[in-house]
Amino acid sequence: KRTPHLIPLCHPIAITFVTVDFETGDDWIAVHATAKASDKTGVEMEALTGLSVALLTIWDLTKPVNPALEITAQRLVYKSGGKHGEWIHPDGMPPEVEKILAGWG
Repeated sequence: KRTPHLIPLCHPIAITFVTVDFETGDDWIAVHATAKASDKTGVEMEALTGLSVALLTIWDLTKPVNPALEITAQRLVYKSGGKHGEWIHPDGMPPEVEKILAGWG
């Protein structure tokens, strides 16, 4: 909901659902942010902003343990609706994202 205040030219939209999901391994954390909106455009910016803030929060909380942590591979992997309909990243969707989307049924 703060995206228009953070990113120039992003306009406020009516978000209807947001979730942030986490997976962890011995030395990694994966974050998946998903969002739904009743408006026809811009929802991917809300999801990407949520993802960025989640990753920055994790980095900030863990920097005392390891300040050399890296945030990598932040990207949009799926979008539907809007002017262009359904879009899937050329590298495909990770199985974790397919599972999250299946739950939206």
